[in-house]
Amino acid sequence: MSLASLLLACVAAPAALAQDAPTRSWFVQGGVAERSESVNVGLTRDWRWRKAYDIGTLTGYWEGTLGRWRVDGQRDSTVIGLTPVLRLHPHRWSPGWFVEAGIGLNVITPLYDNGKDRFSTAFQFGDHLAVGKRFGAARQHEWALRIQHYSNARIKQPNPGENFLQLRYSRVW
Repeated sequence: MSLASLLLACVAAPAALAQDAPTRSWFVQGGVAERSESVNVGLTRDWRWRKAYDIGTLTGYWEGTLGRWRVDGQRDSTVIGLTPVLRLHPHRWSPGWFVEAGIGLNVITPLYDNGKDRFSTAFQFGDHLAVGKRFGAARQHEWALRIQHYSNARIKQPNPGENFLQLRYSRVW
């Protein structure tokens, strides 16, 4: 089953709604790729959805992102994205730890060019995998290490894609 199919199946599956209001957070993250650096800021909003499994509890949230990619000697690119994200809180891990995955839609302008590879479309899918921990007296802080891949899914060639290793700090409000 593809990650996209899993996302759709989990969203459509019957689920218990949480009784509390959706959690919102802001975040800042920085990352590196082979020839680029990224800085992103954004907001998240929980879905008020959770599903318990033997392995752990699955939740989800929306992520809105605004970012800047910097490449030495090339034009910087601006990234705007919206991503649905699934997060698993494994029962066997200590409290606060999670793993997550998401696939979202992004617009990157001007077209990304790192001097070696150039995107052929401004529209790009962005998928990520992450591991992180929520902490603090009220679990209001969060760190996550993410691997994120951008590609146009072969809508147009060339489709070199780009991979970033990112560190994110989030603050619940």
